[in-house]
Amino acid sequence: MKISYLTRSAVVVSVLLFFFIGITSQAQTEINPKIQAAMKAGSARDLGVFFNNPIDLTTPGNEGTYGKSQAEMIVRGFFQKYPPSSFSISHHGKSNDGSQYAIGSYRSGSNVFRTYFLLKVIGGQPLIHQLKFEADED
Repeated sequence: MKISYLTRSAVVVSVLLFFFIGITSQAQTEINPKIQAAMKAGSARDLGVFFNNPIDLTTPGNEGTYGKSQAEMIVRGFFQKYPPSSFSISHHGKSNDGSQYAIGSYRSGSNVFRTYFLLKVIGGQPLIHQLKFEADED
């Protein structure tokens, strides 16, 4: 079976188009660099700017739904107890409803916490709706 030049060209163009669309959609799911910088610096104040009110928050010893200022105080306590040595995002994406999510690793000395956050667009700005720091058992 012979494939015509036109058919081969259409297949190549389609593959390239899907490749570039994939790159573009990946770039659109990038998590705000200011959120990442706040996590790396252990700055509850800078991170709190992006908190939704209320926010679902989980840290060792705390789990619940908190107002923005109370959540910031809890995160400040977490950062004081576990000052960051590094933070990296291992996976991120976007759901069908426009929400963004990220899964990462927050390190403090020998402690490693699996970190998860969910951002929802509220008033045109992506805000952290859910934030979890869970001890990594690996």
